[in-house]
Amino acid sequence: MPHILKNKNLEILIDLPHENYRETRFDWSGKIIEVNFENVTFGITEAPKAAHQHHNGRGFFNEFGIDSPLGFDEAKKGEWFHKIGVGLLKKEDDSYSFVNNYKVKTLNFSIQKSTDSIHLECSSELVNGYQYILKKEIQLLETGFRINYWLENIGDKTIKTTEYNHNFLAFNKESMSNNYRLVLPFELDSGQFDENVNPENFVQFKNDQLGFSKTPNEVFFFSYLNGKKKVQASWKLENSKLNIGIKEVGDFKTSKVNVWGCKHVISPELFFEIALDPKQSVSWSRTYTFYKL
Repeated sequence: MPHILKNKNLEILIDLPHENYRETRFDWSGKIIEVNFENVTFGITEAPKAAHQHHNGRGFFNEFGIDSPLGFDEAKKGEWFHKIGVGLLKKEDDSYSFVNNYKVKTLNFSIQKSTDSIHLECSSELVNGYQYILKKEIQLLETGFRINYWLENIGDKTIKTTEYNHNFLAFNKESMSNNYRLVLPFELDSGQFDENVNPENFVQFKNDQLGFSKTPNEVFFFSYLNGKKKVQASWKLENSKLNIGIKEVGDFKTSKVNVWGCKHVISPELFFEIALDPKQSVSWSRTYTFYKL
């Protein structure tokens, strides 16, 4: 059963580290699977028709090191490397792919619960000179929640990686349509995107907004919507039919804003860059607010 944080306005459902999803991509600490606000459900599974739902991303799952996990390059085939928030993964090929499911030595987590928050902590082994402590707190707010992260480098080598929240979003499981609009804090110029995958051309851009002319059946993906310029880490997604919206604001600037999606889901992604020398630590947060239009 999920752990629930609840007040008069919203309900947050959280899977604990060793519950349900136990694949090797997404961070296991504090897996937010669903939020309910004003009789609207936020969050959906990555692949709703899949036979085994717990093998896929869901809701507000986050990930460290999507492109190159910690210590992957130094590890030889058959050796172990770190996937922050998951554990040690066994290297099988010369290149890393987040879609693979690796053999894993899982982390041990300590968990503290209160009426308005949950705090999770894990400490890794020292492998190939890398070792860390990760702490995450999910804090209930009046009309939203805040995720507070803290990462400490207790190893011998510099930690360079990224973290982002995938945000698998749909409102009441309603498909993408012209009822939705994603608003960003900068002008959108598709000519500056790194990748522009829009096979049906149903995803449209105007000023600072992304919308849909029709419901897409094919996967769409856009990387570096910000053109690699440092921008405020924020977005808001609104649905004019349901008259409801959600906003994410990070307490950091980001140089990478991506959007992925398909018929049933849209995922705005704000990347946080991490560079930690030994004995250094860093903290950051993401605040989500739910509101009526």
